Amino acid sequence: MARGVRGSRGSRSRARLRGAALPPLALLLVAATAGCGASGGSGGGSGDGTGPGPEKSRITVGTMPVADTAPLEMAMRKGFFKAEGLTVRTTTLSGGAESVSRLRAGALDISFGNYVSYFLAHANKAIDLRIVADAFQSAPRTHAVLVKKDSPVKSLKDLQDKKIGVNTKRNISALLVKKAGKAEGASFDDDKNFAEIDMPNMETALKAGSVDAVQAVEPFVSAIEKSGTGRVVADLGKPPTAGFPVAGYAATASFAEENPKTVAAFQRAMARAQKQAANRSTVVDTLPDYTKITAEQAAQLHLGGYPVVLDPARLRRVVALMREFGYLKRGIDVEPLLVRTGP
Repeated sequence: MARGVRGSRGSRSRARLRGAALPPLALLLVAATAGCGASGGSGGGSGDGTGPGPEKSRITVGTMPVADTAPLEMAMRKGFFKAEGLTVRTTTLSGGAESVSRLRAGALDISFGNYVSYFLAHANKAIDLRIVADAFQSAPRTHAVLVKKDSPVKSLKDLQDKKIGVNTKRNISALLVKKAGKAEGASFDDDKNFAEIDMPNMETALKAGSVDAVQAVEPFVSAIEKSGTGRVVADLGKPPTAGFPVAGYAATASFAEENPKTVAAFQRAMARAQKQAANRSTVVDTLPDYTKITAEQAAQLHLGGYPVVLDPARLRRVVALMREFGYLKRGIDVEPLLVRTGP
């Protein structure tokens, strides 16, 4: 769904989401991201919770090296956080599971992550989460299943008894494949049909034949196609998974309750950035700044949507799909998990 920060890089270079031999575009993306950065300033906030500004003027936000997080970068670079009295430091994560673990440990104040990981963790009582901002929804070609260029596979139905590489089992990647496959009369077993492969390694796995197909996100979809290694056999950005809510920003319930002005300031800054991201050229212009993807490469990527407000009706769609395929034993009431104190 298709997984960039500023400042020094050093702690992490592995990207799960959205290896040894990376496709050129993927290499540029991963090499550009691995550590943490900072942006913003104290602005008008007091930082101690006693004044009109945020309770905590310096926050750490988890991010991932994908186009989904372009608005976060825009908010830092354009001073949207600074205008709200926030200094934002970012830490690059490998995927949704790490987002949850770091939030739980208190290493992050707010983090980007996929909704399936968040809802699973909350349902399993691994963490008491609150969603503070929406981030990204799918669109055509942002999430796709690819096979080798010379593969005889022509549909998901043809992959029913084969192995598909996904970023993480029992997560959003497998869930989208299962839903799209069901529409074609195909069914997939989480253990038998899926193999975990880091997103940058998917082209290598496809070349080696260790899997029959991969479920990739941008920019890896474009990279695999452009290299001639693979071709798209199923576009998961089209019905029945069109416009699917992919990811958002979350905090622990305790952080949200203890820092309502901080959360509201973050929401206002992100809402400004998400709104600007509706202009494709703004996102395309931002990507080279934090990923080392060239302007030409960025212009060729397939981009999804950047919702401005949290909509419980949209997120119930995620819960419904998780229930449909047994990822959740019982439903989740989404409404209480949303913090809507922003604009």
